[in-house]
Amino acid sequence: MEAWLQSLLHALALPQYGLSTVFVLAFASATLLPLGSEPAVFGLVKLNPHLFWPAILVATAGNTLGGVSSWWLGRAAHGTVARWRRAPAHGRALRWLERLGPKACVLSFLPVIGDPLCTVAGWLRLPALPCAGWMALGKFLRYLAMTAALLWLWPAQAPDAI
Repeated sequence: MEAWLQSLLHALALPQYGLSTVFVLAFASATLLPLGSEPAVFGLVKLNPHLFWPAILVATAGNTLGGVSSWWLGRAAHGTVARWRRAPAHGRALRWLERLGPKACVLSFLPVIGDPLCTVAGWLRLPALPCAGWMALGKFLRYLAMTAALLWLWPAQAPDAI
């Protein structure tokens, strides 16, 4: 069993599988699904240090596209939930988001509120391209900071030490 698991992890760490796996996980984790892609990014970079920048960029692209898909879902739901917009509990948050506009999407990297933020931005019909740009910036900075911090905490070992 251990040999099978080791061979599976080794196969998934290969660049041709690892980057696509990171992309899919990053995409799915940016939707309303409760997933996290950071462990996959860290694992790939830990096993393949030369893939640091490709992993960060692929994760950013996947996570941004997932956020954009949430934006589109929110836009599509606009007519369905327009009546909820008048609820006082949602008033302050909606006014804040409308005031900040697409710049609020830079916070899409935050756990718990980031993914719904993208959906609400679409629901409010904020412009797609600026929202995607701010999402990409926030997500890029998160992946960069998280991966660099994890590599600092658990530095790569020399191949002969393994």
